[in-house]
Order: sequence, then C-alpha cells, then structure tokens
Amino acid sequence: MTFRTLAVSLLLGVSLTQAPVLAHAQAPASAQALPAPDKPLTAADLEGLREELRSSRKQIMAATLTLTDAEATRFWPVYDRYAAERTTIKDTQYALLAEYVNTYGKYDDKGALDFITRWLDQDVRLETLRAKYVPTVGKVLPGVKAATFFQIDRRLSMAIDLKLASMLPILVTQDQASKK
Repeated sequence: MTFRTLAVSLLLGVSLTQAPVLAHAQAPASAQALPAPDKPLTAADLEGLREELRSSRKQIMAATLTLTDAEATRFWPVYDRYAAERTTIKDTQYALLAEYVNTYGKYDDKGALDFITRWLDQDVRLETLRAKYVPTVGKVLPGVKAATFFQIDRRLSMAIDLKLASMLPILVTQDQASKK
C-alpha cells in the first residue's frame, strides 16, 4: 500500500471515528444539533478532494480486494467501466455540492427543496448503477469476491460522503450566515 493510499485510508477512517453520534430522538433539540464545520468547504477544496479520491479509490480497491491473476484480468476492465459510469454520476453530485457552496445563505424554501430533490436523485442513480453491475461483476468474480467488491465500494462511498457532509454547513444555519 503506498503512502498516498494509506493517507487517504487514514483520512477516511478518522472521519468515521470523529463523526458525531446523534442523540436519542427524544432528547431536547439543542442536544441533537450537529456541530458546524470548522472551515466551510470551498470549490477549490472540493476539486482537490475529488482528484485525490479518484486516484486513490482504485488503489484502495486493489489493496483490499484479493484477486488471482485470472480474476484480475476479467475484473479490472469491468471495474473501469463501472468507475467511468460512477464518475458521470459523481460529476453531477459534485456540481451540486459546488452549487450548494456558492448558493449557501441564499436558499429559499423552493430552492432548498429543488436542491435536495436533485441530490437524492443522484443517490438513486448511484444505487441503480450498483444494482446494474451486480450480475456483471458476478460473472467475472466468484460470489464472495463480487459481494466484497460492492462492500468495499459502499464503504468508500459512505466514508467519502461522511467526510464531505462534515465539511458542509447544515442548511438551516444559512440564516446565521446571511446575517453576517
């Protein structure tokens, strides 16, 4: 595992261990408040993080998913097609994140609902893509390894999404931002 891959893995691992634990649903509203990020995400931060993750994702997959030479020969072309389709979806999601960063403090109710609807559509598209590739990956890898691939892919996605979410302010706090 290269230093870069290890660093990204540690970054993702730390973001998971430092995630706030939500209070019980019956707790007072003040106990449930999510902390604001120390430093809001900027478009430059987003692009830098995106480049780092793209280059590291395949390295992490290769280091974690143990394949024979024959399996690797069959799997990596499928992975590359999957990754290309995934990138198209994530490009739209990152554009939405950039929009969020640039529009934060200016959302009205209609704009906020439009934003979250488009965001959730990207989540659905990504899950649909995974479901589409289950039989394809299942043809090139044994079942346990195919399932392992999707587990690793989901874990990486969840860790990345958690890291990004922790860098974005919650929309309800935009009133405070617009009063500054």
